[in-house]
Amino acid sequence: MKNLETDSLKKKVLLITSGQPALNPRLVKEADALIDEGYDVTVLYAYWNDWGTKQDEILLNDKKWKAIRLGGDPKNNRIIYFISRIFYKLGNIPLQKNRAYKYFANIAIARSSYFLIKGAKKIKADLYIAHNLGALPAAAIASKKHKKMYGFDAEDFHRQEVSDDVNSQHFKLTKWIEDKYLPGASYLTSSSPLISNQYELLYAKKTTTILNVFPKVDTSNIVFENNGPLKLFWFSQTIGPYRGLELIIKAMGLAQHPNELHLLGLLSDNYKEQLYELCGENGVPTERITFYSPIHPNEIPFFASKFDIGLASEIPVCLNRDISLTNKLFTYLQAGLAIAFSNTKAQVNFSNTYQGIGQVYSNQHDLSMILDNYHLNRDFLFQGKKNANNLGLTELNWELESKKFIKVIEGVFEGRN
Repeated sequence: MKNLETDSLKKKVLLITSGQPALNPRLVKEADALIDEGYDVTVLYAYWNDWGTKQDEILLNDKKWKAIRLGGDPKNNRIIYFISRIFYKLGNIPLQKNRAYKYFANIAIARSSYFLIKGAKKIKADLYIAHNLGALPAAAIASKKHKKMYGFDAEDFHRQEVSDDVNSQHFKLTKWIEDKYLPGASYLTSSSPLISNQYELLYAKKTTTILNVFPKVDTSNIVFENNGPLKLFWFSQTIGPYRGLELIIKAMGLAQHPNELHLLGLLSDNYKEQLYELCGENGVPTERITFYSPIHPNEIPFFASKFDIGLASEIPVCLNRDISLTNKLFTYLQAGLAIAFSNTKAQVNFSNTYQGIGQVYSNQHDLSMILDNYHLNRDFLFQGKKNANNLGLTELNWELESKKFIKVIEGVFEGRN
């Protein structure tokens, strides 16, 4: 690949998100890949939560790209944060009453949108990349001002990310933003083949799939315990409802052999109590569930590698959930875990494409049988774990996937997209 360090002038790329780098590993990986190729990279982002802020302090210390936070925060820049919330709320009111999207959609799409637009317009770049819908107006408007290009990375199928109700304000607002700005994008990428298909159908525009894979992690030296309870693992930024955890506990209760559930993420006292109540209803001792506070994303594959089965438990409550491939699935691969897939369209397709790494379940009875089968056949479990890690080392890793991303960016600058 061409390294732009050899050019007299580096190409400048501005990545924009309405979230935080520590909460958006996909953006971080892209920024790192661009830096490694010699691009001049800046990231504009906004406050999302306190945990992300603490992790950003650690993450950004080691990065070669520049990061700028806009839109204030509730501790150190309260006035701007308060103003951003007012703008966001006021922007949504007209949409509820008279659907004035033309005038208010850009500031109603995210709390920080106004400040991201304002900040992006001040920075002259050769390419503006939006990493979520809250950042898309900023990328498009700034690129128009400076007569440059912009791209969009669809981490989700956004218009049906919350629900499939086409009459909801979320759907109508999201659709307006996408219809306004995606046709003018110089490129589109997405996080799964089925999401790419949806955007290609909507806009007749090539959408390149960049999977949510991670850098290689070799777990072949991890000692495999051939006895004892199966150790099940699930993680997310937040441990909460509608993520399949309730079904998992029911399956644990139905299983004939002992197992443990290990959950990593932010957890409310209320939801913890709900899970404990469900344990009681299904005969699962609460001591068989262990909760862990969030850790840095880079640490998760090593942390996860001490468990046996990764739970890809998405529930297709909306189209987006049905067609997405999540970060956790690819983390399980790098960690060397056998995977239990819920039967979403995307995960069924994935498990059919990459066989030997796990099994698909449709309900708690299916999952309980999968758990018992792995418990009784530890050689089968070990082979699934080994296959998963081998797949992560040889095919599904960021070292390879980043080349696809850089090829897209090179195509933009060379006029091939």
